[in-house]
Amino acid sequence: MEQKQFMNIKTEETIGIIGLGYVGLPLLINFGKSYKVLGFDSDEKKVEVINSGKSNINHIPSSDIQNLISNGPIATSDFEKIKLVDAIIICVPTPITVHREPDLSYVINVVNQIIPFLKSGQLISLESTTYPGTTEEVIGKKVQDAGHEIGKDIFITYSPEREDPGSKFKLQDIPKVIGGITNECLAKGSKLYSSVFNDVVQVNSVKVAELSKLLENIHRAVNLGMINEFKIICDAMSVDPFEVINAAATKPFGFVPYYPGPGWGGHCIPVDPFYLSWKAKEYGHSSRFIELAGELNLSTQSWILSKISESLNIRNLSISQSKILVLGIAYKPDVDDARESPALNIFSELYKNGADVDYSDPYFSELPRTRKFNIEKKGIDLTPSNISSYDAVILLTNHTKYDYDLIYQNANLIIDTRGVYDVDNIKVIRA
Repeated sequence: MEQKQFMNIKTEETIGIIGLGYVGLPLLINFGKSYKVLGFDSDEKKVEVINSGKSNINHIPSSDIQNLISNGPIATSDFEKIKLVDAIIICVPTPITVHREPDLSYVINVVNQIIPFLKSGQLISLESTTYPGTTEEVIGKKVQDAGHEIGKDIFITYSPEREDPGSKFKLQDIPKVIGGITNECLAKGSKLYSSVFNDVVQVNSVKVAELSKLLENIHRAVNLGMINEFKIICDAMSVDPFEVINAAATKPFGFVPYYPGPGWGGHCIPVDPFYLSWKAKEYGHSSRFIELAGELNLSTQSWILSKISESLNIRNLSISQSKILVLGIAYKPDVDDARESPALNIFSELYKNGADVDYSDPYFSELPRTRKFNIEKKGIDLTPSNISSYDAVILLTNHTKYDYDLIYQNANLIIDTRGVYDVDNIKVIRA
């Protein structure tokens, strides 16, 4: 397909992006190449940083933002300015509760904030991952209750985000799925996204679009659960799972390689499958594969902790007696994103069990705080003397910035969850 070029001259339309995180900020930048843009976020500090021309996300260069602010601020926390935009794209978090139920509070709060300022002709597009029915049952209903007619004066679509932090794919090259509440909504939304994305995939309803996003991530979640279970079985057989996977991957059809690690993480995989399993119960169906994948993820982290304990015991050490260095806090390599990171869970368990535990991650100078994790600690530098001072080094995130030879030469024990090192079961142990 021939690649489209962004327009050099901006249109008179203004696109509003609500939520300026890992999804919203890249969208703001990409729409800003063709349109006037205005970003909305309740975090005043984030708004201030963006308006100063700086990026608060590692893989997004500040120069991308500086290109947009020549005519003034591009971010605000004032939702009354919604009346200045022609399209509203919602990119706020949709987490799950401790009971693995959908938490739509961010979406609901945003819709309640914008409804008083809606004007005729505006498009509202939800990109946050959610259960099928949300766009119509939450956004559509609230808009209708406010006296608007969907498809006539307000147009509503669902177009799932496919942002992959640190990915080699450019945002505009990733096909954009979209569904509309009415045909008129779909047409208006498709026209907007087609001006920025090279391939827009129209589907027959918002539910199809909502489900497509869940299926993408359930597919990955189930396979990651399977491959981590496979890793544990291989370990019992004293077989290297990475060698097995690489051998299987030589088959040119019918096999997709997945690689084990310390468990899944990020903003999608640990959350999205449970949106469908929760909704399935409404229709009287269980989702056994999805629930099992979630249990396998947690059991993988428990298994890694047991491997750490076992490896230390062989050296006549307990976790509580040990000085441990964790390598990697991010949920995947080469990003500054620790959302739902298994590394944080493992770090926390080591800390709770009395280990003298530190970490090193080139993307985090101090441990991030989350709703489930609140330990105050700064990262350490990977010097020979620092590395050698620890009883064990636990490799949880395989950042390319690490000097793996330096680590190997100076570590007393390496417990490798990512398949970076050859295993000798003396200095290097696979987990």
